[in-house]
Amino acid sequence: RKKTSKSTGKTYYWHSESKTSQWERPTDAAKRAKPNGIRAMHLLIKHKQSRKPSSWKESNITRTKEEARSILQKHIDLLKATPSSALEEKFAELARIHSDCSSAKKGGDLGFFKKGQMQPSFEIASFALDVGQLSDIVDSDSGLHVIYRTE
Repeated sequence: RKKTSKSTGKTYYWHSESKTSQWERPTDAAKRAKPNGIRAMHLLIKHKQSRKPSSWKESNITRTKEEARSILQKHIDLLKATPSSALEEKFAELARIHSDCSSAKKGGDLGFFKKGQMQPSFEIASFALDVGQLSDIVDSDSGLHVIYRTE
């Protein structure tokens, strides 16, 4: 993933699985090599029955599950109306503002993950998506999610 150094302003490349960076652009072979997993973004709306009903935005979440579902559905409707060429950017923008997950800081990007690393309902939904596809509402112990598979 291409990034910009805060200290020098120069472009560098970050490999999220190995957690390493390099100044040189990755080779085509390195770009094609995929870890044994997928990469996805998500937007989480918690409710009072969530496993941990608090977030970086609210210390005590009191909304009902149906209120959370209504909020998330509005985001999904907006995303479905977004052209596919702008979907990842729009998803990241909404996640930064509205997601109750700490991944909001990264536009909802969860990085690469393998089977067995996420809650079962989230994992099943994520791995069932094609790259560039948006999920319907996914219910987990953490709350309600919309997932966008990026790799």
